[in-house]
Amino acid sequence: MIPRVLGVALFLTAASLSAAPGFWQAATQADFLRGEVDQLSIDQHGRLTLGPALTKVHDAAAPFVWTVMPGADGAWFLGTGNDGKVIKIDRTGQGSLFYDSTEMEVHALAPAPDGGLYVGTSPDGRIYRVDAKGQATPFFDPDDKYIWSLAVDGSGNVFAGTGDKGTVYKITPDGKGSRFFASKTSHAVTLAFDQNRQLLVGTGAPGRVFRVDAAGKGFLLLDTTYQEIHSIRVDPKGAIYAAAQSGRAQSGGDSQDAPITPPPVTPSIPNVSTEITSMTVVDVVSAQSSGGASSSTGRSTMTGAVYRVQPDGLWDELWTARDDAPYDVAIEGDGAVLVATGGKGKLFRLSGDPVSAVLVTRVPAQQATMIARSGDRTLLATANPGLLMAVASTRATRGTFESDVKDARLVSTWGAMTWRATVPAGAKVEIHTRSGNTRTPDDAWSEWSPAYSNADGSQITSPKARYLQWRAVLTGTATAVPVLTSLSSAYLPRNIRPQVTSITLHPPGVVFQKPFSSGETEIAGLDEDAQDKRAGSNNPLGAGAPVLGRRIFQRGLQTFQWKAEDDNNDELSYDVFYRREGDTNWRSLKSDQRDTLLVWDTTSVPNGTYVLKVLASDRKSNPADASLAGELESSSFEIDNIAPTVQVGTLRKDGTRFVVPAEVRDTDSAVTKVEYSLDAQRWQPAFPRDGILDGRQEGFDIRLDADAQGRTLVIRATDALGNVGTGQVVVR
Repeated sequence: MIPRVLGVALFLTAASLSAAPGFWQAATQADFLRGEVDQLSIDQHGRLTLGPALTKVHDAAAPFVWTVMPGADGAWFLGTGNDGKVIKIDRTGQGSLFYDSTEMEVHALAPAPDGGLYVGTSPDGRIYRVDAKGQATPFFDPDDKYIWSLAVDGSGNVFAGTGDKGTVYKITPDGKGSRFFASKTSHAVTLAFDQNRQLLVGTGAPGRVFRVDAAGKGFLLLDTTYQEIHSIRVDPKGAIYAAAQSGRAQSGGDSQDAPITPPPVTPSIPNVSTEITSMTVVDVVSAQSSGGASSSTGRSTMTGAVYRVQPDGLWDELWTARDDAPYDVAIEGDGAVLVATGGKGKLFRLSGDPVSAVLVTRVPAQQATMIARSGDRTLLATANPGLLMAVASTRATRGTFESDVKDARLVSTWGAMTWRATVPAGAKVEIHTRSGNTRTPDDAWSEWSPAYSNADGSQITSPKARYLQWRAVLTGTATAVPVLTSLSSAYLPRNIRPQVTSITLHPPGVVFQKPFSSGETEIAGLDEDAQDKRAGSNNPLGAGAPVLGRRIFQRGLQTFQWKAEDDNNDELSYDVFYRREGDTNWRSLKSDQRDTLLVWDTTSVPNGTYVLKVLASDRKSNPADASLAGELESSSFEIDNIAPTVQVGTLRKDGTRFVVPAEVRDTDSAVTKVEYSLDAQRWQPAFPRDGILDGRQEGFDIRLDADAQGRTLVIRATDALGNVGTGQVVVR
């Protein structure tokens, strides 16, 4: 193993900068969707503009608003958690407590006669009938733990989707219930009626959609790859829309034990966290059943899709969300589909053929859990925190966008920022930046810069740092709407010193042919001017290393190979030096080498012990006063191009045998093998007098039988570097 001794070339200061700038650009919908919007929209063409006005109708003072239902005279009812309350909001927006259950969650509301409500609670799985004055009486109490959804048919029968056995109950108006449909899944999450008033059931673990006839016979319409169907809606033409979601997409829809993504929760069930970032029905069950000990995999694992099932049963996946979980859908008058998602509380609008998605707005919450319509307004229920928000049909007059945090990987100097925008009279687009050295912006970051004025190129004034974020503020009027279409920012990372990480010394004499050579043998690394720069996929040395051909032997040549790296991805060049043991000065062997392979003709220097040094420089990519270099010394190695000497002494007789004494000497390396042959016959090993062949000088006594008389004896000695010397004598 070659020891690594890192030398330091102090040519420049550590604050030097790489000469190759980088650029960040936001110009597509995908680019802008990575950021955070407030009252802005992002269309399918990647244009950022003012979105619909967003106002807070009511703050439920609870972590979750699970469900919304319209009441009489323009009122709305909210089902909340973790406090299990029903809140009534009158037409003026004033909220009041309508019903306070003894359970934690109100996931389901349905209209009851005389202006009352059916209220489904969890986790004890009870249904209450609450009259118009808020007085509650028990209506139905099954054995199941969760009441996820309620639906009332034209005869006043109440259908209840439950968990954790996936059962749907049918309850008559007098409160007598029976099992109506067994989904053979873990949860019956959502209920709706199709055009023919047949019940539709969306399930969880796995996510499926069933159509159930009046006799309770179910037919599977849709089998998805997601954990649950969170919502079902039917449009006026009879098409069924299903919002599917899961902590991560599953391999298939046939599994009854689909893996789940539990949310982060506080240590006990009575207080589920208000910081849940992914909340499917399966997640709620997992969090509650584990006593709140589960942990989240993070919002990046949330995914989902919106499916459309035509009246004839044909279905298609209308839209797929890679980082957003669809919670609910709503059908607009023109056939467009609104999709409420988590975990960043986004509202999308799907339209066109093929379907394209527009980010309509983002609510100030982590989940948009349900969509409701009221005249020309769209209402959104949210979770984390629990709010009721109104999305108006008119545009907001001001909106902001904060980009995702850009990582330059190294402390960088910021360059110019440019952007393209359409700004009519009366409108304005302002761009600001801030920087810091933590991945998530915090108090240790710089403040937002003043607005930059020149869209064609404004110097970024934020301090040098590793991370950068930009913010756009758009202001306008009903007739003057600004549009931001792209933004680009330049950065110059701090120049980092390159490193030579290893030096490999091949055995003496081992060289490699060039893989694309023709005619006479060409040796890779021996003549730089003739280097073949072509690279191939079968290179065992890795990217950037020269491709080597067949291994051959050439006496007197020494092959070196090294590896180097540069965090700035600068082009590197190499200077190679050598020194003999005992010398203090390095001598140049090769300058401005491009390849990481060098073959040295060692016959040009005296025998001895040597050390090689490789210096890697990024001067090809940086100004002379800003380039940096790093170096590494090899382990010591021997150069020996002189063969051992073989001196044959005076023969003597030992009985009937001959004894031939010989002395073998080598000045610079150990003798590794001695052999002898009679009259060019097979070579035979010779062993030294002391029995150990380990030195530069060895004595031998070669014993021959009587028939050796008159024959020629040749003695051959090989040293550690492959040099061969011989001696001979005629046996007499």
